[in-house]
Amino acid sequence: MMKTSTCTIENSKITIDGNLIFESENLSFPDFAKEAYKHLELSYPKFHKMDNLSKLAFLASEMILKDEDHSRTALVFANRSSSLDTDHKYQESINSQDSYFPSPAVFVYTLPNICVGEISIKHKMQTENAFFVLDQFDEKFLNDYSEQILSSGKADKVLCGWVELYQENYKAFVYLLTL
Repeated sequence: MMKTSTCTIENSKITIDGNLIFESENLSFPDFAKEAYKHLELSYPKFHKMDNLSKLAFLASEMILKDEDHSRTALVFANRSSSLDTDHKYQESINSQDSYFPSPAVFVYTLPNICVGEISIKHKMQTENAFFVLDQFDEKFLNDYSEQILSSGKADKVLCGWVELYQENYKAFVYLLTL
């Protein structure tokens, strides 16, 4: 397998293949994400409705996928916290006695694989996807899983990596693999 491109997002910076593409003074992830979206001139209105984990995965993916045909690109992501950041927000809406109204818009994002779905929809991907919850980034595991997908002929490429977000701690390391 060959790694063709990488994207890292952390500490209010986006790098592609080690080159700084965007940097912000905003330390809060929601502000950084909005600023990056505008600066990078992305056009996907659903972005503004996504939870923070989906925004992180979407931004990292867009840096690599761009506007090419990716109908035969698979997605294999992992993180440690699953969708816990959004889960807490949803639980707070349930617990609130003053403004009890569990939001369906928040509930939608209480599964980590929803961010994979958002990327798949945007790029019209029609192949495999998986989202694993692991204790730590395990590149060998992700690569072995990706190699099985590529060897099976179910996909021509696999976008895979680590997309972790919990509260204000976040990091995405995403890369594209081909045979």
